[in-house]
Amino acid sequence: MKCAADFRYIAREVLRGKWMVAVIAGLVAFMLGGLGSEGPEVKLNIDMSGANVNFEIAGQTILSSNGALNDRLGMILAGSAIYIALIAIVMAVVYFVLGSVVEVGYDRFNLALVDRSEAKIDMLFTYFHNWKTTAAAKFLQSFYILLWSLLFIIPGIIATYSYAMTGFILAEHPELTASEAIARSKEIMSGNRFRLFCLQLSFIGWSILCTLTLGIGNLWLRPYKQAARAAFYREISGTEV
Repeated sequence: MKCAADFRYIAREVLRGKWMVAVIAGLVAFMLGGLGSEGPEVKLNIDMSGANVNFEIAGQTILSSNGALNDRLGMILAGSAIYIALIAIVMAVVYFVLGSVVEVGYDRFNLALVDRSEAKIDMLFTYFHNWKTTAAAKFLQSFYILLWSLLFIIPGIIATYSYAMTGFILAEHPELTASEAIARSKEIMSGNRFRLFCLQLSFIGWSILCTLTLGIGNLWLRPYKQAARAAFYREISGTEV
């Protein structure tokens, strides 16, 4: 049975000579919500004194605009709040679906790395034909984790680790339903939840160092962690090549 150091070693070996494509793939996945990150957002705040518009990517403000409004324009914009809210909801749903597709595609990319086959960035978008299943799986995972978290924080954490391999399973078995993929993840994670926790914890030192680089180091840490996670999946699923 492999330990965290073994999975990290495998990750380093499979990334050798492929760091550039892995960094780009990880960055694209991050920006498009494939890693549970915040994607591009336009935030608009309107009151009678003025309007503030911020364009954010991954939680960081890229552009910001402030302006005073005359009374008439302020009333018109304030009255349009319902339409702005509807547009925001539609954008959130679209981004959620896109993120679910990219998440499974990114898992497929990392499995290709671990299998030492050709890993291409366009793998991130190969599951659009299966968007209903990927979106349903992401929604059900979030919903179940929320329900378990309402009982107490520990059951919520356990549920999070139980469902952690769902994306890898859908990447290899797109014919499964969302519920079937989640159930299979629970099955293979039984007895392995603490091992995954230890694997994630083993990167804590690198995560601390990345904070000293203002997050730039995450460009390399992200593919390192995800490749190790893919190697972990290969071992617990019994599909190592």
